[in-house]
Amino acid sequence: MPLSGEAIRTMNYVDDISVTLRRILAVLPSLTEDERTRVAEHIKKADPSYASVVSAIEAK
Repeated sequence: MPLSGEAIRTMNYVDDISVTLRRILAVLPSLTEDERTRVAEHIKKADPSYASVVSAIEAK
């Protein structure tokens, strides 16, 4: 069964998120320990989180 345009668009969003995460990983070595800690806390507080979106998809 072919995917709908909305499903393809949503998968493209996931690809965009992956690119963003790779960019974050690439810059981490240049950050101080304090900056890395603050970035980690910011990511942990982000809502919705990647994990919560996956849980929502699996629950449906």
